[in-house]
Amino acid sequence: MKKAYVFLIVTLALVIAIASWAVAASFTRALEPVGELRAQVSTQVAALLHPTPTLLPDPVTIVHEVRSLARLETMQYSVEKVITAETGQGPFGFLFGDRLLLVAHGTVIAGVDLDKLGLDDVQIDQQGQVTVSLPKAEIFLTALDNEQTYVYDREVGLLRKGDVQLESAARLAAERAMEQSAIEDGILEKAQANAESFLYRLLRDLGFSDVRFIVSPD
Repeated sequence: MKKAYVFLIVTLALVIAIASWAVAASFTRALEPVGELRAQVSTQVAALLHPTPTLLPDPVTIVHEVRSLARLETMQYSVEKVITAETGQGPFGFLFGDRLLLVAHGTVIAGVDLDKLGLDDVQIDQQGQVTVSLPKAEIFLTALDNEQTYVYDREVGLLRKGDVQLESAARLAAERAMEQSAIEDGILEKAQANAESFLYRLLRDLGFSDVRFIVSPD
């Protein structure tokens, strides 16, 4: 009798355990749609708070000019500038002011435009000496790297909207500042020297052993 009683208790315990497991599994399955819905709602909320911009380029392309170039690029600078642009500052700047801090990264490229080199600018005397009147080095390109250029901070007054032209003005100022910094650091002199070195090696390979350069007047 005692063994039968113990067997009955064990059997009831197993039945209760199996039933509990079944209820828990059913409850978990029932909650799965709720979890999926919560994940979908979280994704939609994140998309609303941090939307991805949609870019729709116009399919029509207008080419204004096609021109052949003979530019010898001999020096490139990578420059970083921090530009502060502001408007409406003063005693009531907190109401009507607009200020932004732009971290600008860009490239300045310089070299010699060989298209300005005429037939009279290359002279060969009876001894075989070559004299090249080389154009002055110039800045070919100053451009911002849009992937690395960004607005670090912006403060807009309580009673005004942000000036849509302020960032554009800051970018133009950054390009001018980068170009000026490169010029002050000697990019034109280095570009001139590199151009002469390149053309010297080229003329030597063509068989001219005595080569000298002079800079063309403006």
